Amino acid sequence: MLGVMFTRMRPEMYRHPRRFDTGGDGLVGVPSSSRMGGVSEPITVITDGACSANGTEAARGGWAAIVRDPSGDELVLSGGRRRTTNNRMELTAVIEGLAATPEGSDVELVTDSAYVANAIKDRWFDGWQARGWRNSRRQPVANRDLWERLLEQLARHRSVRPTLVKGHAGHVDNERVDRLAQDAAVDPPDEDDDRGEGQLGLDL
Repeated sequence: MLGVMFTRMRPEMYRHPRRFDTGGDGLVGVPSSSRMGGVSEPITVITDGACSANGTEAARGGWAAIVRDPSGDELVLSGGRRRTTNNRMELTAVIEGLAATPEGSDVELVTDSAYVANAIKDRWFDGWQARGWRNSRRQPVANRDLWERLLEQLARHRSVRPTLVKGHAGHVDNERVDRLAQDAAVDPPDEDDDRGEGQLGLDL
């Protein structure tokens, strides 16, 4: 059951990234020599982020993740931040969803964020890291702090396959997680999202 199977990781456990390999076809995983036993059947992680007044001082953001095991049991997570951006909420949802998934799992990641799905599938972060976390325009990569945390979570699992779905188009799970993220953004904790400088853009 989920109450035993899923354990929420502490943020400090995935603060520092490490390099990992991919197996093609959008699959991202850890090197075979360090793979650990996990759930044999894929776990589905559905995520979404929301933000009103995106990127402004008045911004209120929310994120949500549904972690579903092969038997259909679920763990539902959500949270919010002020003075944040939609992209940061999308990334946070994925980080928290993967952190709550047993280590060594095969994961299908369902998201309506092309920003997240394409970065994982096309390995944008390889170029960023090779350039010292600079984008193709040689500017600092936006949201580096969250990308580093996401890389650590990707490295925990045997594979992560992103599935990009269209938002607000009747996809049942996407609609559900969107409502959860929207609800979390209504009255988030009165603390800033520590996004630092230059954290608003989408970088390639």
